[in-house]
Amino acid sequence: MTSPNPQHAPMDQFPVEGNDLVIGGVPLTRLAQRVGSTPFYAYDRHLMTQRVAELRRQMPPDLKIHYALKANPMPAVVQHMAAIVDGFDLASAGEMKIALDTPMPADHISMAGPGKRPEELSQAIAAGITINAESPNELETIARLAEPLGIRPRVALRINPAFELKASGMKMGGGPKPFGIDEEQIPDALTRCKALGFYFQGFHIYSGSQNLKAEAIIEAQEKSMALALRLSEHCPDPIKKLNIGGGYGIPYFPGETRLYTQAIGDALQAPLNRFKSANPQAETIVELGRYLVGEAGVYVCTVIDKKVSRGQVFLVVNGGLHHHLAASGNFGQVIRKNYPVAIGNKMTRKTLETVSIVGPLCTPLDIVADKMPLPTAEIGDLVVVFQSGAYGYTASPRDFLSQPAVIQIVV
Repeated sequence: MTSPNPQHAPMDQFPVEGNDLVIGGVPLTRLAQRVGSTPFYAYDRHLMTQRVAELRRQMPPDLKIHYALKANPMPAVVQHMAAIVDGFDLASAGEMKIALDTPMPADHISMAGPGKRPEELSQAIAAGITINAESPNELETIARLAEPLGIRPRVALRINPAFELKASGMKMGGGPKPFGIDEEQIPDALTRCKALGFYFQGFHIYSGSQNLKAEAIIEAQEKSMALALRLSEHCPDPIKKLNIGGGYGIPYFPGETRLYTQAIGDALQAPLNRFKSANPQAETIVELGRYLVGEAGVYVCTVIDKKVSRGQVFLVVNGGLHHHLAASGNFGQVIRKNYPVAIGNKMTRKTLETVSIVGPLCTPLDIVADKMPLPTAEIGDLVVVFQSGAYGYTASPRDFLSQPAVIQIVV
């Protein structure tokens, strides 16, 4: 007996009205008319707010939630997030400008990254945000840049822990890594922080991302807090911030299920209590990007041709890998798998056909969906790619082959 093919997790975060998917309360066909053209990304404000509120109910009450702008730095998204999260985490000076244009206080913002340019560090020092230093050399550079400014820089140490985040889509801790200072070198780095006169903030421990296993995240968070507790005796000042990273994933591919975040919140309370009892001044922070905005976004394009080649049906659309590299499979997939896709103006149609959806580019890599059963579509129909709120627009080669630009909206 053969087992059934694995299915995508239900994309039920968006309602359906008639045949239309509804984004931000607007039926898709009307939204497309409002935008004026496709392709476009649409991000649903209500879903972002709902996700943060749900997470607050599940996590310990004194845990701070930070939004990582690298997931989606669209200014309108960041402005919205500024009102519902406790802080921002940045990966560049470009993101810093967007963050500082919001009401978020500078002392609730931090910046990480293994290769911060001197001009970025100077901007961060002047802005008063926390710099997560990632090497002994970076500590010296920060001190040199801060001296002529007459500013005492806010500095935390990013730790490369000896452990890794198991079952993580991208591992950023454990073993040799370009990220952070190896945990065995941290006592010396803390001594240097004191000698340089930094306004010491604490630690940043980010061991991986895109994880759907609650038990793996729980283990990594417990180890992160235990490590910070051990290192606290070496700190030049009391710890003010402990960023235990994130890594919370969302389901993209068939067979994946949503992360059970309630289990993470339940397990986090005891180690958080232990850490807080020894470090009462410290804020504990979870840093999330994809998990907060990924499921709130869709990518929408239009069928511009339909043809059959040796028995295979192809829908040719006016978007593709140049706008949404991850959905095409060219953003780290070893074996290409389909994102969840729908015909957004035929959501209730029952007649299906197996189709491959391809973009307009002159490359066989421009695939939106491969051999996927979908409602029978025709020229002019709207193709929707779910799970597109993070690492879509900015993670794609938008100038490739000089195709028209993609639009972004918040609804």
